[in-house]
Amino acid sequence: MSSEHILTAVAWPYANGPRHIGHVAGFGVPSDVFSRYQRMAGKKVLMVSGTDEHGTPIQVAADREGVTPRELADRNALVIAKDLQNLGLSYDLFTRTTTKNHYAVAQELFLGLLANGYVFPHTQLGAISPSTGRTLPDRYIEGTCPICGYPAARGDQCDNCGNQLDPIDLINPVSKINGETPKFVEIEQMMLDLGAFSEVLADWLKKQDHWRPNVQKFSLNLLDDLKPRSYTRDLEWGIPVPLDGWRDRPEKSIYVWFDAVVGYLSASIQWAQMTGNPEAWRDWWQDPDSRAYYFMGKDNIVFHAEIWPAMLFGYSGIGAKGGTPGRLGALNRPYEVVSSEFLTMEGKKFSSSRSVVIYVGDMLSRYDADALRYYLAVAGPENQDTDFTWSEFLRRNNDELVAGWGNLVNRTISMTAKNLGAVPAAGALTDADRALLDASRTSFASIGDLLARSRQKQAIGEAMNVVSSANKYLSDMEPWKLKNSDPERMASVLHVALQVVDDAKTLLTPFLPSSSSKVHAMLRGDERWAGMPELVELDEETAVGSPSYSVLTGDYDTGARWESAPIEVGRPLEAPTPIFTKLDPSIVDEELARLTGE
Repeated sequence: MSSEHILTAVAWPYANGPRHIGHVAGFGVPSDVFSRYQRMAGKKVLMVSGTDEHGTPIQVAADREGVTPRELADRNALVIAKDLQNLGLSYDLFTRTTTKNHYAVAQELFLGLLANGYVFPHTQLGAISPSTGRTLPDRYIEGTCPICGYPAARGDQCDNCGNQLDPIDLINPVSKINGETPKFVEIEQMMLDLGAFSEVLADWLKKQDHWRPNVQKFSLNLLDDLKPRSYTRDLEWGIPVPLDGWRDRPEKSIYVWFDAVVGYLSASIQWAQMTGNPEAWRDWWQDPDSRAYYFMGKDNIVFHAEIWPAMLFGYSGIGAKGGTPGRLGALNRPYEVVSSEFLTMEGKKFSSSRSVVIYVGDMLSRYDADALRYYLAVAGPENQDTDFTWSEFLRRNNDELVAGWGNLVNRTISMTAKNLGAVPAAGALTDADRALLDASRTSFASIGDLLARSRQKQAIGEAMNVVSSANKYLSDMEPWKLKNSDPERMASVLHVALQVVDDAKTLLTPFLPSSSSKVHAMLRGDERWAGMPELVELDEETAVGSPSYSVLTGDYDTGARWESAPIEVGRPLEAPTPIFTKLDPSIVDEELARLTGE
């Protein structure tokens, strides 16, 4: 890969409540594994996201609790940020959509598209609640799809056939809020002329042959049904529409989906401001050699492979109507949309309302973050829907992490510390020694290539193969029998094993940053290895309607490199402490009982 600048744009979790592990399986862990690898490979990574805080769901939830939408968003945003921090997600900036900076950038994108003719006023039929008089957002209306007959299509999209819809199109539409039949009335909105981008989107998408085939094919199929989408909504909890005759109408806001995708850009700009170099964001957004990778679940493909690229084209003056770049300048489109499939739980779809859920914070209160990260890496929904089960979580933790990788670390360092006290020098190497060392060294290239292409399940599988080979090597060589009969050979075997343990630690760092740092400290001292995110409070100068708010950020320039580095002969070693916790089989029944409330 030639690009030095890598933008990792991570889907923005919605702040209507804490996130469950199905969410972080799609946007969280894969994006962090990718970013940590790219930093170790020497790239200049900018990983950004934040909480998505506007829209009807938060308004409805706030009304139910008797608080303001801002109060609810404040509470949930902090919970989500702490959960992502505890999971070790290395955001350069994880912020919020309720910042003055985000409001300004979202409004600038809107005005740039308007100036180039890609946004226009239009009166259309909109759904309102007969009982409250409030506008119902598309996603809060459900009915039968008029195209494929799917009975649970949403008002903006059918998840079965993938076609874009309008609520008026649905057969037998009902409100998901209270079950009533919506009333349709004429409402004036500003529309994004998606049809004006059909040609440039088609040309662009056809060139994205490095995308996952299902994502590219799905995106190309959507081009047949591009039609104008409402850029504004009748909603009080949102970003004001920056137009005369509109900005003073509290019921009019920029549609939350158009608001949220701008967050990738606004967060980059905010990060640059926080670093003291306000123009630094341009290296990731305007350098033609930079690459932007967008991580999300498959239900977000439409907005990231169609609508957000169309907005970026239009703001840059590219489309059927031409135009000139807005005040920020021409902006790069996504290099890749890295979409994961869905994670189910014990055979059921995650549903907070039906208590089919494992919240991230709840999970991390009982289990190690790296245990969850490992499970999601080896058994997550990278390219097909997968099912989380507690029995499989137990097996993966105990058989692979504890008995495999943890055992290799423990017995290698323990044996060396007990018998030699320090990293020994190697004597003459045998063919078996060289074969293991060569396999370990050469794996950096193959695993690195897989990680660069977000083939993470295969990558961690190959890394664990190195672990298995090292465990087999120790069993075959039996160094514990050599202390008296051939101490020089024992030293050589332990040197080789320690080198491969150190290599494996590096190979596993993107997946298991916390435990890898512990192994690094055991082998090389206390120097920092895998940087961790920090929660930082910002003042009211940058917030909208709040005295302060917290963001995630961090210093991840630790010097860790994606390479095999020779271990230091003579460095003292101490008896190790276990890096993973073996779980009792009883947790399966306990967790299933917790899930069912029994």
